[in-house]
Parts: sequence; C-alpha cells; structure tokens
Amino acid sequence: MQTQPTTALATDQRSLDALRQQAARDPKSATRQAALQFEGLFMQMVVKSMRDATPKADGQDSSAETFTGMLDQQFAKSASGRPGGLADMIEQQLTRHMRNLQPVSPENQPAAATPAAPAVPSTTSLGPMSAGAGSALARMGTRAQAFIRDMLPHAKEAERATGVPAHYILGQAALESGWGRAEIRNADGSGSFNLFGIKATGWKRGSTDQMTTEYVAGQPVRQKAAFRSYGSYTEAFTDYARMLAGSPRYAQAVRGAASPEQFAGAMQRAGYATDPQYASKLARTINTALAVQRALG
Repeated sequence: MQTQPTTALATDQRSLDALRQQAARDPKSATRQAALQFEGLFMQMVVKSMRDATPKADGQDSSAETFTGMLDQQFAKSASGRPGGLADMIEQQLTRHMRNLQPVSPENQPAAATPAAPAVPSTTSLGPMSAGAGSALARMGTRAQAFIRDMLPHAKEAERATGVPAHYILGQAALESGWGRAEIRNADGSGSFNLFGIKATGWKRGSTDQMTTEYVAGQPVRQKAAFRSYGSYTEAFTDYARMLAGSPRYAQAVRGAASPEQFAGAMQRAGYATDPQYASKLARTINTALAVQRALG
C-alpha cells in the first residue's frame, strides 16, 4: 500500500508523530517529507521577516494582522515544494547522509528495529546553495538576496570596526529600510543612504525630514523627525559602526551579544527604537539575513 505523504507542517505533536510513523514504514518518502517540512518553515521565516520590515498602516487591528499572517502562511506553502527548490537540495543531502551511515550487521540487528526518522538539518549546515536548488528562495527573496549581496561588503567593514557580526548589522539595516525598499529619501527624492533610521540629533551635516511612527505608552504615533543624510552607503555603515563602538549606550549590544536574540534585546533596551516588538522583529530579520547570506554562498 502506498504511503500517504505528510502534508501539514510538523509544528505540533501529531504532525511529528505522523512523520515518525511514515519514516518507519517508508524512509525514502519520509526523507522527502522532512525536506518539504524544512523548506516550508524556512519560507515562512523569510516571509515573516520581510513582513516585519514592511511599514504597517496606522491603526491596523488584530483581525487584519491575523488575516495577513494566514495569507503569509499560504504564500509560503505555495512557494514550497517546487522542482529545483530548496527541498530538493535538502533531500539530496539527507539521502547521502543516510547512505553513509554505518549499517548494523544482520546478526546484531533486533528483529523489531525500524529506521529512524531523518533529522532535518539546520540552516547553518546547508552550505552554499546551487542556482537550481535556490530557485524557490530566489522567487521568494530576490530583493533580500540583492540587498544582502550589495550590502555585505559594507557590513563586513562595520564588523571589523565594531566586532558585531556582519549578519547582525545586515539584519538591522534590512529591518530599518524594508530590505532597501523604504530607504529614507531626501526632499528632492534622492536617496539619503540612511538604511539604519538614524536620527539627525547632534549631526552637523545633511539631514532630511520624514514622517515616522514612534510608540508612546505602547501606542503608535505619527510624527515628523529629522534623519541623517549620507553621501554613500559606505558613509552610512561607517557612521553606524562609529555610533555602536563609541557610545556607552550600546556597549552591551557590542560586547555581550552572543546571539541575535541577545543583540536585539540589548539594542531595544538601549532605546534604539520605541516599537515594543522591536527586539523580536530584529532577531527574526537577523536570522533571515544569515540564512540568505549562507544561501548565496
């Protein structure tokens, strides 16, 4: 009898149990399902982090956010499982791993033994992604890929100046600028190169006034603020690095951040942004930036 595939994402105990049972009956099919599970979860992470980096309309209620979340899940699901996608690469790696496992000799193998469910690899174990295997990610994150590719050299320079990992810096730039789509503009429409949303307080050079959303007593309030305007992305990243390395305010984020979550929490406590959800949004975007960076090789 043909085994029916596991279609639900393994985010609850029943789905995980179903995948384990499928692995016992048909390891090859379970390997494919594990790969699809990982791809689906990864796509949801990409969509979620890009949604976090997209400015929301003021007054958006919880029902609208729920609907948007459901739409994002459906979008991630529809983008998964396509030929030449991320799941194909994961399946190949899992299959090679299972073939390399040392087999148990027949005389020592218990009669009731069943194959173990294949383990899903983490994003950090995937390594560089081929053009074919990355096609699903390319469809989902073309903008994210271009942003990471173009800004990575600047982020590495900032890493050398601060000790803060480049993907932390890329994640913050992505969140603040909507992956480059919402870069602050000058009055004449030209780009300010300000990817980090740094205000013009104490700034003696060019600036531009923009409407922004700040949170007062937990509520979003639209107000006008002056932001720094730079002559290039190099200047913008250099100023960001100087701010992190030279201000006692951000000392904990620079010296004590052993994970994206710790860095994001320290930046929020230091008052980098007033959004009460800023730390969680920043941590997700940093993890997505790292995943995209690894996918690009």
